[in-house]
Order: sequence, then C-alpha cells, then structure tokens
Amino acid sequence: MSEQVHSSGSLFLVVAPSGAGKSSLVNALLQQEPAIKLSISYTTRPPRPGEQHGREYFFTTPDDFLVRRQANEFLESAEVFGNYYGTSRIQIADQIAAGTDVLLEIDWQGAQQVKKQFPHAVGIFILPPSIAALEERLKKRGQDEDHVITRRILAAGGEIAHASEFEYVIINQDFTVALAELSAIVKAARCRFAQQSTRNASLFAQLGIHANLS
Repeated sequence: MSEQVHSSGSLFLVVAPSGAGKSSLVNALLQQEPAIKLSISYTTRPPRPGEQHGREYFFTTPDDFLVRRQANEFLESAEVFGNYYGTSRIQIADQIAAGTDVLLEIDWQGAQQVKKQFPHAVGIFILPPSIAALEERLKKRGQDEDHVITRRILAAGGEIAHASEFEYVIINQDFTVALAELSAIVKAARCRFAQQSTRNASLFAQLGIHANLS
C-alpha cells in the first residue's frame, strides 16, 4: 500500500554519498525548523564516538534486525558496507498522518523503497563540489580508517549516478547557501495543495476548494 495522498505532514528523503555534508546540513535544518521530526533508523553498525542509542540510531544486532525485517517491520532496509539499516514503517505513517513533517537521512536504495510506498515523499540529493573535496572531508572527519575511506570514495561515483532520480539536488560547496536551499525546499513542500488542504480543511471547505481526484 502507498501513503494516502492527503497526508498533512510531508516526508523528506535526504540522500548523499558519505562526506558530502548531509548530516551537518540536516542538523542545521532541524535547529531552524524544530517542527520537523528526524526519523531514527535501526542499524547493526557500532556506535561512533558520541552517538547514543535512540538518538542517532537504534543500535541492534544482526540477528534482531533480521527478525524485525522478516516481520515486515521496516519501511525500507538495506545493507551498506556490511551493516544493515532500516526504518520503521508504522512510525513514519503515523507521524505524517498526524501532520508532522518527517525527515529521513537515507541511502539511494532505501529512498527507492520508500518512494514505492510514499510516492509523494520529497527526494533531495546532496552533492559534493568535487570528488577531491569529498575525500578531504572524509579524512578531516577522522571517523574511518584509510581503507574504509578509499571504499567510500569508490562507492561515491555509483551513488552520485542516482542523483537524477530525485526532485531536488543541492551542491554543498558553500554550507550557508546549501542550508538556505534545503530550507527553501522544506517551505515549498509545506505549501503543496495536499498539505495545505488537509491542514486547513475548514478554510478550503468555506472557500469551496476541492481536490481534483481525476
């Protein structure tokens, strides 16, 4: 089943290769837009320094993850660099139906799966200004060993090739500009007819405005 057309909340899918600045942009956006709820995914990868269970991710074991996936608990799931990632289906559906805007930091494979069930989700791809800049950011981040960085750089080309599948593309060369563009996309999505008509149902009825269901 796909999402109902007239959900009052919006679902945002933010995708980028590692090192493109996706998490930094999303965190800055959430400070500007506290009404947006960041979806917390399940993962089998170990926590990075400073990460907490239930904040960045729900950290779990591969066995537990596979049991949950078999029970069809996840909206999407994928294996990335040997680790599993998945998003709760019920959590997302309930939040957007209640009028909450939800943001998913996700890979392109997961975004494809989400779009099948939430076709009105807003897809946003974050690009680095160059592969050299991507490599430099990964090294400065200091979270991965050299062989992991090399593997991420090699994978980046294949990931970037899927940028054409997304409605919006942001080139993260200047952080301030990229953040302003991301914020503009969020504001525009909130003004879509489906969202406005559901959030302001009484006004639309008073004005005699009806959805075109053809």
